[in-house]
Amino acid sequence: MDLNLPERQTTELASLSMRTGRSPDELVVDAVDRLLAQEAWFDAQVQLGIDQIARGEFLEEEEMDARVARMMRA
Repeated sequence: MDLNLPERQTTELASLSMRTGRSPDELVVDAVDRLLAQEAWFDAQVQLGIDQIARGEFLEEEEMDARVARMMRA
């Protein structure tokens, strides 16, 4: 796969590579791994919320408003 980065990112990646002693390829692979893990976590959290709603495990708007109001007073 080829990746075309803007000049600013290429410059910053080269600088980070020199500071860390890691190749630009290693840094990009690690960054992509983190991105993919974050996306998987987010998708799982969304599904968790959808499942909770399907089971009826949610707060009505009035109760949520009351909780937020109490938090703001504390």
